[in-house]
Amino acid sequence: MRTLFPGVIAMAAIVVASNILVQYPLGAFLTWGAFTYPFAFLVNEIVNRFDGPVAARKVVLVGFFTGIVCSFIGTQIQGEFGPLVTLRVAIGSGAAFLAAQLLDITIFNRFRRGLWWKAPLISPVISSTLDTAIFFTIAFSATLTFLEPAVDVSWAAQPTPLLGFGPDAPFWVSLAVGDWLVKLLLALVALLPFRLALARWAARVA
Repeated sequence: MRTLFPGVIAMAAIVVASNILVQYPLGAFLTWGAFTYPFAFLVNEIVNRFDGPVAARKVVLVGFFTGIVCSFIGTQIQGEFGPLVTLRVAIGSGAAFLAAQLLDITIFNRFRRGLWWKAPLISPVISSTLDTAIFFTIAFSATLTFLEPAVDVSWAAQPTPLLGFGPDAPFWVSLAVGDWLVKLLLALVALLPFRLALARWAARVA
């Protein structure tokens, strides 16, 4: 097994960058963090491909604990409307990351012996869907206000056209769908660096 240091550093860097960039909006439904976070799946899958699922789980745990630290720091920083990170956001972020990344490992292993692109495409598509559903439901759904009654998330429940042009839905659903679509797009984009990693590995062992 190779050293896990590159994977650990890459995962931690992505988690930290995403926690910072999520504070910066991009249009009405996205933040810049939506474009960095999906690469955590790529790091997970490259480690899994070359070092196996046990190593990948170790890297995921590093990302999870890095996220906890980032969330704690965020709860101590006051923004215009209160702490930058609320308890609901922290719970949703941690639960979504851990569940989705571990699912990604399981699905990747299921398809790793097929065509080279199947595992790194199917696994992030499915696990990203779970990630999005868990995070946005816990963080913003009106049905879970009991998790943090003192925090007003009524703005997220306001009915608005889905993504600005579809049928009315709670605003947080538009946030979730926009985030999910970016994850699907980047799952396709990530096939290129994954393929390059395979080629580089093949050249080294040839």
